Amino acid sequence: MTNKKSDYTDEELKRWIEDGAFSEMLIAKADRLRREYYGDNVYLRGLIEFTNHCKNNCYYCGIRRSNTNVQRYRMTIEEIQACCQEGDKLGYRTFVLQGGEDVFYSDGEICRIINRIKEMYPDCAVTLSIGECSRESYLAYFRAGADRYLLREETVNERHYQKLHPKNMSGKNRQKCLWNLKEIGFQVGAGFMVDSPFQTTEDLIQDLRFLQELQPDMIGIGPYLRHSNTPFALYKNGSIEKTLRLISILRILFPYALIPATTALGTIHPMGRELGLKAGANVLMPNLSPTKVRNKYELYDNKICTGDEAVKCRACIERRVRSAGYQIAVGRGDVKRKK
Repeated sequence: MTNKKSDYTDEELKRWIEDGAFSEMLIAKADRLRREYYGDNVYLRGLIEFTNHCKNNCYYCGIRRSNTNVQRYRMTIEEIQACCQEGDKLGYRTFVLQGGEDVFYSDGEICRIINRIKEMYPDCAVTLSIGECSRESYLAYFRAGADRYLLREETVNERHYQKLHPKNMSGKNRQKCLWNLKEIGFQVGAGFMVDSPFQTTEDLIQDLRFLQELQPDMIGIGPYLRHSNTPFALYKNGSIEKTLRLISILRILFPYALIPATTALGTIHPMGRELGLKAGANVLMPNLSPTKVRNKYELYDNKICTGDEAVKCRACIERRVRSAGYQIAVGRGDVKRKK
């Protein structure tokens, strides 16, 4: 199902991560594996960024609590429902509800949103990406009908984690959340930033080893991108080349995984998402949020696709997928763990 730790040593992974000479080999191997498991299919997830309020103060994030320049918003259940209606017309069979850790939405309210979507579209998957919650909250969401949960571990090295977050946050708690989600029965998504401030290659290898233990269904990574209204405003953006090598490494280590070519890739390079697909990714997440709020959900500077209507975004994505040599697949796009 996956390669075991012993299949590749830390020294091999280090060379692959650091040395661009391996890029071509890694991409070729990764593409062969993704085609073996998923053919040339690319799965779409309709992204709904329903709140940009957040109780946390992560040093790198544009919607951090202390950023007073953000125009905050929250979407109502009716507005979320309208996004799903638009997505259904465009053929999406997964809806991703993403937001900051916003205490305004009670567990009951989140469950009502899930219930409403599931009642309207019982054949669709509902994915949540709303941060760290209690096990009881996760269980309530699962029982309400949520299928998947995205929660990047960000970094499993506690030293590194504390350099990116205030002291009231804990990397160990974040990892515990991932294990709780897996135990409850969610399809779990994890991942990390590439070239975040203070990150070492050893940190990245430690992240890969953690993922080998967790065995997530989805793995999302992207280059670190700075935001001008954060304490990390002066740190340089991450490397697209290193990010692409790591996407390929993830495909090699986790041939079954659903791996997105992220918006961050498209932000750092005009062909970033196409390059991500060629490197082994097989998921894209077009934005279904109303255009009036898209530029307010700014985790980093210069985020792309903030002004496109959903229909235009869908057509653009299809052209990009075809130009990269793949095709959009219809359906929920569940994980394929075994051949």
